[in-house]
Amino acid sequence: MTRLDLRGVAIFKGWLDPGRQADVVAAVRGVVAAAPLFSPDTPYGRPMTVRMTSAGAFGWISDRTGYRYALQHPSGVRWPPIPDAILRIWDEVTGLARRPECCLINWYGEGARMGLHQDRDEADFTWPVVSVSLGDDGLFRIGSTTRGGRTESIWLTSGDVVAMGGDARLIYHGVDRIRFGSSRLLPRGGRINLTLRVVT
Repeated sequence: MTRLDLRGVAIFKGWLDPGRQADVVAAVRGVVAAAPLFSPDTPYGRPMTVRMTSAGAFGWISDRTGYRYALQHPSGVRWPPIPDAILRIWDEVTGLARRPECCLINWYGEGARMGLHQDRDEADFTWPVVSVSLGDDGLFRIGSTTRGGRTESIWLTSGDVVAMGGDARLIYHGVDRIRFGSSRLLPRGGRINLTLRVVT
């Protein structure tokens, strides 16, 4: 495992070995069985290219009424609990007693991307955001805490973990593209990104 720091963002390369990656994917499949992936729209009416679901007390959703946290999946069911295999990553990376209340699960298929954005729908920005990459490589782009200006990019591979906290908590970030089929972790290809957040 190697730690890199890019603009205050901590990037832990190879944090999860192949066995743990498989365990986390199995846990994600359990979440998806209870709260299926859905295709959200932005508030501007444009469909997002990722499919998503959540686990925890809250789930993050997007539709024409805005970006927000909700207590229920769009189908009306409650979000399932965050699996222990995922919570363990938060515990190891942050060392915090407080645990996340939301695990947002984004699935990137071929051609999917995520534009530069801030994670700012939470009540208290003193808590970090922890992101886990599984499956195909994703080109992760980091800007600054204000929109515009120079950016830097790094390829995230399966098992990498990213922590955004402190001065980097509100940094703009996104995923420009994935190398579809670059990993054998997911039989049909694609990238799973887990984002762990304290909401309240």
